[in-house]
Amino acid sequence: QLHPVESGGGLVQPGGSLRLSCVAAGFNLDSWSIGWFRQAPGKEREGVSCISQSDGGTYYSDSVKGRFTVSRHKVKNTVYLQMNSLKPEDQALYSCAASASYYCSASISTYSYWGQGTQVTVSS
Repeated sequence: QLHPVESGGGLVQPGGSLRLSCVAAGFNLDSWSIGWFRQAPGKEREGVSCISQSDGGTYYSDSVKGRFTVSRHKVKNTVYLQMNSLKPEDQALYSCAASASYYCSASISTYSYWGQGTQVTVSS
């Protein structure tokens, strides 16, 4: 079974940057569409970005468009979420998830495998 593992979270000041990583030992992540989601306390889980299995197409929510970039490193079998110009409202638990769908979807139900998440705290 695929077990995504996230890393790279931490404490950053507003305006700062972080790069999150998503890996899954023993699985070729190129064969999956990978989504990044976040959930803040008291709020619903929100899809923020995705990179598709089929053509590497990407998706971003309006709240992060222009600031976040999702990418794959094929040799390292890793999916990254580069987060720039971070805002306090970006603070949340960030999780990556894998979907067998060829294309990105914002629907949580299309993602079969989820990581435990990595905490991002944006505070001065």
